[in-house]
Amino acid sequence: MQLDPKTWFTEICEEGGLAFSLAIKEKLHEETTPYQHIEIYQTEAFGRLMVIDGFIMLSQRDNFFYHEMMSHSALFTHPHPQRVLIIGGGDCGTLREVLKHETVKEVRQVEIDERVTRLAEKYFPELCEGNDDPRAQFHFGDGIRFVAEAPANSVDVIIIDSTDPIGPAEGLFQAPFYSDCRRLLGDRGVLVHQSESPLLHLNLLNKMRAEMKKGGFPQVRTLTYPQCVYPSGWWSATLAGDSVAWFREQEAAAKTFSTRYYNVDIHRASLAVPEFLRQIEGE
Repeated sequence: MQLDPKTWFTEICEEGGLAFSLAIKEKLHEETTPYQHIEIYQTEAFGRLMVIDGFIMLSQRDNFFYHEMMSHSALFTHPHPQRVLIIGGGDCGTLREVLKHETVKEVRQVEIDERVTRLAEKYFPELCEGNDDPRAQFHFGDGIRFVAEAPANSVDVIIIDSTDPIGPAEGLFQAPFYSDCRRLLGDRGVLVHQSESPLLHLNLLNKMRAEMKKGGFPQVRTLTYPQCVYPSGWWSATLAGDSVAWFREQEAAAKTFSTRYYNVDIHRASLAVPEFLRQIEGE
């Protein structure tokens, strides 16, 4: 079936040899910032869609999988998270989820491109419900530099809610950056980084885990979850710290806030490792 390019947005994943298309009602916005090209679409079935440099960042219909797994899995892994640092996360969906935790006293979000946040506030206001929370602090600049200059032992959880490892985000996937993160976190700290598709990007995932260990994290665990608008429909987040196979199961089971995907059973199940991934777990 021939798709009309005027009514479909298609993302091509060269490394996977596949493409994903969404039916489009209209283009709502398009601009080029000093850092990237941003497009906002209204789709037929997935609500509004944000695209950066030709890659789908999020849709209204399925972003909750990503945002909930990137936030709650890390915060329930830490014994008592109070200070959270988000690198990236310009759409503010992860920030919204982090702020649901009553233990959290401070969240600093460092996004290199302020326009991502401003466009999210306009076109995805439901993701930005926490932006006026007094615990939230916004810093628009280089996340790598921010982490390098921040004081030691100043953060409990670091969430790296980044784009793919190309362009401005490339350095976020390397050992020197992870080493700086380790210095900020101290002994009990937890880091989580989005780690692409375990099916299509296994080499990258393997390299990420190795770089985390080079950066001083003794234990890493990769969680998997569905994400239908990302290549392969199956995504991952990798936790790093001293003990990230453990989490506060009783508190997760009794969480006082609502979610659409995350719960204690999902967290437990997401730690299960498929056979083909056991080669990189090794722990």
